[in-house]
Amino acid sequence: MNGIVDIGWGSMCLGFLLLLIPVTALAYYRTGLVKDTLIAASRMTLQLFLIGFYLEYLFTWNSAWINLLWVIVMICVASWTVLGRTKLPVKQLFIPVIVAFFCSICIIDVYFLGIIIKLDHLFEARYFVPVSGMILGNMLSANVIALNVFYGSLDRERQLYFYLLVNGATRGEATAPFMREALIKSFNPTIASMAVMGLVALPGTMTGQILGGSSPNVAIKYQIMLMITIFSSSLISVLLTLWAAKRRSFDSWGIKRF
Repeated sequence: MNGIVDIGWGSMCLGFLLLLIPVTALAYYRTGLVKDTLIAASRMTLQLFLIGFYLEYLFTWNSAWINLLWVIVMICVASWTVLGRTKLPVKQLFIPVIVAFFCSICIIDVYFLGIIIKLDHLFEARYFVPVSGMILGNMLSANVIALNVFYGSLDRERQLYFYLLVNGATRGEATAPFMREALIKSFNPTIASMAVMGLVALPGTMTGQILGGSSPNVAIKYQIMLMITIFSSSLISVLLTLWAAKRRSFDSWGIKRF
């Protein structure tokens, strides 16, 4: 069989029937997640079809300015989503989170696409847009966990924070235990996933490349580099986001504003 097998519309409908299993379980236990699940699945389907249609033109045009603009739009959406999921004030933190994400993307994209892959044109659509999207998706998840853990533990352990402050600790030193907990909880899943990759599951990028006709050895090398790139970019973005958030979250006395 040559080429990748297309999925027909009838087969797509059969695939959607699998959602009956989780929806039934969620409804039986009255989790209140049935509506959210159906909305999420519907949004995912609509958004992916729209982006697929758009990418056809994006790859054809292959304009550096359009590609860069599209990635900036993705950064804005990711930043808004992070703050929405963490219930943090958008007005105070939206710009700092965007800057943190943009800096992380710039550093990692230049290194991965320019130095590792050695692209002649750094903003080539078929590399720049998908790689930036993968990086942003993982950055989003890591930042949601990190911010939730950081502010949640800070609220729970408020006495520890003030104890450290009154005993001469700087704001950075007083928040260090909460930074540590945020980093541990946001990156433990990624570290565990990397440790068993290839043994427990074949990752999506590698599977997609193999299905698309690439050599398994080429797919493996891309997957290894992408995992390291994603891990590094997520860590950089979390550190920058937490640093920026701390600057907006505390007054000159170290009292939390929100």
